Amino acid sequence: MQIQNSVVVVTGASSGIGAATARAFAAAGARVVLAARREERIRALALELGDAIAVRCDVTSQTDISTLATAALDRFGRIDVLVNNAGQGLQATVEQVSVSDFRDVLELNLVAPLAMMQAVLPSMRANGSGAVVNVSSGTTFADVPGTGCYVASKIALERLSAVARNELAGTGVTVSTVIPFATETEFLTSIKAGRSDAEAMTAGASFDDPRVVAEAIVDLVRTGEARKDLVPAAYGGTR
Repeated sequence: MQIQNSVVVVTGASSGIGAATARAFAAAGARVVLAARREERIRALALELGDAIAVRCDVTSQTDISTLATAALDRFGRIDVLVNNAGQGLQATVEQVSVSDFRDVLELNLVAPLAMMQAVLPSMRANGSGAVVNVSSGTTFADVPGTGCYVASKIALERLSAVARNELAGTGVTVSTVIPFATETEFLTSIKAGRSDAEAMTAGASFDDPRVVAEAIVDLVRTGEARKDLVPAAYGGTR
């Protein structure tokens, strides 16, 4: 897909990978719709980017998702790209994890991306083209104790993406997955539970700049490829 003048919706756009992705698309000539709960942040980013709008959106709210899609269509008349970036971590063993916390993480990391896809696909189908990029996690490459519930949500998202890609074959709409490695974001400060354990697990790790992930996302939209991981070969990835 050509990026110039395309309309790109980015969830979780208030910081980290989401904000970097919005900037990367804007730099490539896209018009960007910024979605996040922290409205003041995305409003400031929209002013920085120019041809962009900010829409406060909790992606676990169907009402907010509908409002987001309507705002994008009202302003730009189409939706060409969706980046499902909003998500949250959870660090706890299978024995200790709160089932309520797990449900909340599944709602945000898995159900919300599905609801977002359903909201934008009618516009993409009508235009005969579109791209969805779902953001997974390099934690899916290992069976690290304490990551099971978070990994389960991201593995499920990867499979949902793959099936959706096959279902939409021939429509002009592609669905792709990007799999970042450790990235410098606010992930640990917003983790659902187990922050101290997660910080201990990642202590001393080398973190990627969010712009690395953003460029990978833009590249997936350009090429339409199914999947791109940023995981080092030492951990089973292709990097």
